[in-house]
Amino acid sequence: MRTIQSWFLVVTILFGIPNLFAQTQLPIRIRGAITNSDGQELQVMTREGKELKVNVTDETKINVLTLLSLSNIKQGSFVGVTAFQTGPGTPLQAREVHIFPESLRGTGEGHYDWDLEPGSSMTNANVDAIVTSNNGKELTLSYKGGIQNIFVPEGVPIVTFKPADKTLLATGAQVFIMAKKGADGNLVALHIQVGKDGLKPPM
Repeated sequence: MRTIQSWFLVVTILFGIPNLFAQTQLPIRIRGAITNSDGQELQVMTREGKELKVNVTDETKINVLTLLSLSNIKQGSFVGVTAFQTGPGTPLQAREVHIFPESLRGTGEGHYDWDLEPGSSMTNANVDAIVTSNNGKELTLSYKGGIQNIFVPEGVPIVTFKPADKTLLATGAQVFIMAKKGADGNLVALHIQVGKDGLKPPM
C-alpha cells in the first residue's frame, strides 16, 4: 500500500495536481527524446530504447525546465531532491535538485521512493541549513514528519520550471512524461517536463 501511495505522491511532488489521488490508474513514467511530433501525438524514444506514441491533449500540462547552478539553492528555498545511497547507512547523495517556484511551496512535501535508479528517493522539503564544502553542499531539509541531510556534489543538475506550451515539443527535445492509458489503450500525456536548449530532464 505504501508503494502505491508513493506513486501518487511523487506525481504531486513534481506537478502539484491533487486530483490525481482520485485516479485508480497509476501514472506511467516516460523518460526519453521526441523523435517526431505533430502537436497532437509524440513519438518518444525512451531511455530503455523503446519507441512509444503518446497523445497530447488540451488538458496536458507542459513545463519547461531551465538549468540553474548550485549557488541558486538558498536557505529557505523549497526544493525537490532525487538522491541515492552508496551503501547501507551511508549519507544520501543528490542526483538532481529542482527548485520549486515560490507559488508551489509545500507541494508534495515529504520523502518518498523514486525510480530514477534502483534505491533512489525523492525529498520535497524546505532548505533549513546549508554547509558548503570544497566539492559541494550539504543540505538540511525539513518536511512535515521528518528531516533529511543530503549532500549535493558539484556538477549535479539543478533546475527550475515554469509553464510552457506545445511549441517546445519538437523533434530532439528531451522529455519526462507522466502518462496514462486511455480507454482505447493509447498513451495520453498528463504532464510533460521538457528540457530547454537540449537540457535532459534529470528527475
